[in-house]
Amino acid sequence: MLNATGIYKSYGTLPILKGVDLHVGKGEIVSLVGASGAGKSTLLHIIGTLDKPDKGNVIVSGTHIGALSPKQLSAFRNANIGFVFQFHHLLPEFTALENVCIPAFIGRMNKKEAERRAKGLLERLGIDHRQDHKPNELSGGEQQRVAVARALINNPAVVLADEPSGNLDSENATALHQLFVALRDELNQTFVVVTHNEELASIADRVVHIKDGIIDE
Repeated sequence: MLNATGIYKSYGTLPILKGVDLHVGKGEIVSLVGASGAGKSTLLHIIGTLDKPDKGNVIVSGTHIGALSPKQLSAFRNANIGFVFQFHHLLPEFTALENVCIPAFIGRMNKKEAERRAKGLLERLGIDHRQDHKPNELSGGEQQRVAVARALINNPAVVLADEPSGNLDSENATALHQLFVALRDELNQTFVVVTHNEELASIADRVVHIKDGIIDE
């Protein structure tokens, strides 16, 4: 489902990734772990089309990412890749429901269908009763669940999560980890997760260790 092969990336004279291969199957949760600076987030950003490799190829659902124009890449990213970050990046002026709908609106889904999907996701995630609240009226755990719903609104091929529980207390972190497993089981959703959290890494189907810019077998 996702194949990254021979990925190299440097910033200036500093090499970050030194020939990384990563293969992820449909419905798999893969955790990327390693020390700070090992290249985990850089690899995630390249897989997510937020950055380009100096060398190597990324294929998501049969599409060669490097062959897309900037406009095609933006449309592909919105339709096929969901993002969940440590800081939820919800827009403060919009309600939870409106925040979830934004990627659907960008993809030109009509308002009625977008809101139907968004309400269904918020209900599935147990926060439909908070749909009309703005981010500053939500707890940290609720905000992160809204961010997960937003990541799922377009039925993405893969959800990429960068330290998704890093800003949560232990109770909410555990709930988020259990949520990823439930979404994998119920929706066959694929996740690639960068984490320092040992509990989150342990619930993954596979743990990939990155050390000094390479996969450490």
